[in-house]
Amino acid sequence: MTRRNTILLVALATATVLLFFLHLLIGPVPLSAQVVMDALFSGSVADGSSRIVLGVRLPEALTAILAGSGLAACGLLMQTLFRNPLAGPSVLGLSSGASLGVAVLMLARPVWIIAALPSDLAVVIGSFLGAIGVLLLIMLADRRMGDGVALLIVGLMVGYLCGAIIDVLQVASPGSALKGFVLWGMGSFSSVVNDRLLWLALPVITGLLAAVLLMKPLNALLLGDAYASSLGVPVQRTRRMIMWTTGLLAGTVTAFCGPIAFLGLATPHVARGLCRTSDHRTLLPVTIVCGAFLALFCDLIVKLPGVSGLPLNAVTSLLGAPVVAWVLWSGKRWARTV
Repeated sequence: MTRRNTILLVALATATVLLFFLHLLIGPVPLSAQVVMDALFSGSVADGSSRIVLGVRLPEALTAILAGSGLAACGLLMQTLFRNPLAGPSVLGLSSGASLGVAVLMLARPVWIIAALPSDLAVVIGSFLGAIGVLLLIMLADRRMGDGVALLIVGLMVGYLCGAIIDVLQVASPGSALKGFVLWGMGSFSSVVNDRLLWLALPVITGLLAAVLLMKPLNALLLGDAYASSLGVPVQRTRRMIMWTTGLLAGTVTAFCGPIAFLGLATPHVARGLCRTSDHRTLLPVTIVCGAFLALFCDLIVKLPGVSGLPLNAVTSLLGAPVVAWVLWSGKRWARTV
């Protein structure tokens, strides 16, 4: 990593920490810096302010960091695997599969009532099972085809199929269930409470560590499968490891936070433009930190006074869509993955 990119990474990390602290201050009930520091370091939960910090804002900020970094790494892996600058976490239909799992539970006479599960836990389980089911289907297609372009088409078709089934379920569902599903589809970092934060953190951290271990094979794949094979990289096994890692990250984040739009697609391009390299030993850490920063920034906008109730996906789309348009408009200068 060059000196410039080291400084960039440190600056991004510092800005993320500052934004994290700002996230604890701002909300419907404004808090002073002293109150936040006391709540964080004294561990007191005796008053309402401490409960707001430790029970609401801290889990939400940590969820944003985990979700943003996981989706950003997921997008970078997909763009490298398919050598396509417009690939993202939803490219294999994983987000659509997760949405279908939730739709089946929420719209098709919820089976969590029979299983005696809390509704929010059932949503997480249904979303994760839907994403894993689609991932297994894609893995089977990859084993049979072994071609990146064909796999991309299969993923898109699976996404369309899941979307069509969801549309049918929406038409046939009662209004109360439909409202809950629509609200889940807007995305949120505030639905993960303290006792479930660990269940989000463990898979995301595992996926990020797996992505870090894949940095050298990813660099080889940038130059093509044949060149990677000549360097001794097991291409098929590496492709499957990338897909499993992507499935773990995208499935977990979608299960807990809903389908978050554009973060996974746009963040790698922001990172690539900032560090001006396609070397994953630099690009991946910058992308992860940049994803955490952007997720915190988007969630902070949602919490600002006067815009309370604004859907998270509306903010991520408003910020992410111009980046994608910039990629298309600028051509190879921004869209390159090598």
